[in-house]
Amino acid sequence: GVAIFMALSGYIFAKLLNGRKINYAPFLWNRFLRLAPLLLLVILIIAVDKLFRGTLTPGYFKNILNGALFPTLPNGGWSITVESHFYIILPLLLFVSKRFKFGLIAFLIIPLLVRYILYSSFGEVQQFAFWTIIGRIDQFVLGILAFQNRKFFAGRNYLALSIALSFLIFWWHFDSNGGFYKFLSDPSPLPVWIFLPTVEGFAYAALIAWYDNSFQQSSSRVSGFIALIGTYSYSIYLFHYFIVFKLASLINRYLFDLSDPYLLILMSVPCFLLMIPISYLSYRFIEEPILRYRIKYFR
Repeated sequence: GVAIFMALSGYIFAKLLNGRKINYAPFLWNRFLRLAPLLLLVILIIAVDKLFRGTLTPGYFKNILNGALFPTLPNGGWSITVESHFYIILPLLLFVSKRFKFGLIAFLIIPLLVRYILYSSFGEVQQFAFWTIIGRIDQFVLGILAFQNRKFFAGRNYLALSIALSFLIFWWHFDSNGGFYKFLSDPSPLPVWIFLPTVEGFAYAALIAWYDNSFQQSSSRVSGFIALIGTYSYSIYLFHYFIVFKLASLINRYLFDLSDPYLLILMSVPCFLLMIPISYLSYRFIEEPILRYRIKYFR
């Protein structure tokens, strides 16, 4: 899911900024207003919970401070750290893509080389590939490249189907061999993590470009509902750690065993729907009021 989001971020920002110049400081300010308030609230909620449980230590606040550089923020906040690193280098990516025809290709080759060097040095690269910009930069860049080459994917349904099926076969093989946690061990000593982020990024970015340019977008009630989920997705992401994990624990304890993966997938649907009204309240009363302080960053 995070890989889809990062490929989508690269695609959307390339689409928003296409042919435009941006004032960088207002751009960062707007992104701060969108991400920081809810994240700070989550950090506060967890701190208060730890305080009442008697488990609040200086180490928690140290992790919060380290979260500017390292994947130590709670409730999936590590991905926000990665995203903020992407925003910092976005002007460089846009500059290179305009000045050099194949400039963005270097931003795919260099991370692959860095991951190879890290793998050769430490015997594993899973931690860097999954949790940091060293692995995730591929997905942002491939999203940008997918937008720049969107006409190539438009209407090519068989190509999209081939990419989707190939990726599913690859992911089935990865998952059947242990996936994230049990591909020999966690972290895995296998070199698959050198190129795994690139494979994910390519598949998702290509499918995003195909979808965005192959269909007439609808404004029907169904599409509107899905768009609202997109609007609330940030609060769904940060708050589901509080709600869904607790709910799953209660179901597993008092109703039935959730170890069966198909049953778990089935139960994820009502859990997800439960998050929508909760996230609506978060967006309406926490996130949206702050957004009035955004300023224009296009020139």
